[in-house]
Amino acid sequence: MKATELREMTDVELAKQLKDLKAELFNLRFQHAINQLENPLRIDTVKKDIARVMTVMAEKNAKNA
Repeated sequence: MKATELREMTDVELAKQLKDLKAELFNLRFQHAINQLENPLRIDTVKKDIARVMTVMAEKNAKNA
């Protein structure tokens, strides 16, 4: 997911995206713990996506303040 796509989303959509990514990260970590994870690099990708979403949310909050 690109930051430009995230900047076009509303606050509600960003919050939902963040919730979904955190749930996916939890599931990936669980799969990794029981050795059923097919692509371990997906964990890093999801972490970076979470960071992007949080950054865009912080930018919007700073802009509105």
